[in-house]
Amino acid sequence: MSKSALCHDYAQITEVRATDPGAVARAWAHRTARPTLRGNGRLMIVAADHPARGALAVGSRPAAMNSRTDLLDRLRAALADPGVDGVLATADILDDLVLLGALEDKVVFSSFNRGGLAGASFELDDRMTGATAASTAAANMNGGKMLCRIDLDDPGTVATMAACAKAVDELAANGLIAMLEPFMSSRVNGKVKNDLSPDAVIKSVHIGQGLGSTSAYTWMKLPVVPEMDRVMESTTMPTLLLGGDPTDPEEAFASWEKALSLPSVRGLIVGRTLLYPPDDDVSSAVATAVAMVR
Repeated sequence: MSKSALCHDYAQITEVRATDPGAVARAWAHRTARPTLRGNGRLMIVAADHPARGALAVGSRPAAMNSRTDLLDRLRAALADPGVDGVLATADILDDLVLLGALEDKVVFSSFNRGGLAGASFELDDRMTGATAASTAAANMNGGKMLCRIDLDDPGTVATMAACAKAVDELAANGLIAMLEPFMSSRVNGKVKNDLSPDAVIKSVHIGQGLGSTSAYTWMKLPVVPEMDRVMESTTMPTLLLGGDPTDPEEAFASWEKALSLPSVRGLIVGRTLLYPPDDDVSSAVATAVAMVR
């Protein structure tokens, strides 16, 4: 158990939350943080910001992420691999992990989250409902991540862009990474779909990297799509590749390995594909991804 762990099991987390909520801030204050880059300058980050969006399904398992304790078990298994640099998640998950001492000497990205829940009539109203630059800085994290879906037919998009620009500036003012995940999106038969064609991703990159009054701290979080070499010519921003919805693991690993060789790509930021592999062997899936990054 880490020296900074305040809780040894999940029941104790609930007890601490009920009787001593200030322990969460103390755990963040005493955590051993680390610089974002070291070693070969590449990053292997595990993502767990899906539940707060109401996205609990993984592949054919609609309730895969229903159990918080099961998710925490999987995250702790992933973070135990020394090749995993850190985690991206919303505050509820990060607070559990810091109480358990699982974030010692790890890179931590907060999720600013999104109000536009999948399937909602207000899905493209992506006002931020999670972390802030102030909370990210107070906890001595490395940066914050925001989604920026751009629908040219939805007037609400400009509010999302303005909110992202403000977040970029606020993170930069604190010397923290602003990780932008841009998509060109539209409604197809009533459902919001992200356009993953190379040209659409390129357009989203150009729009996203122009947000804010400075790009000094801006990073990109991009999907792996066809013609990825052409996509990566659109930016000089450090970029992490996202895992997306789980597909065939071998196919996903092959696409990541090829894209990792491209300029500007600094690593992976993957969630469900690694945390919920078909055989549920989290450690093995993580080890495969780590070997690619390293």
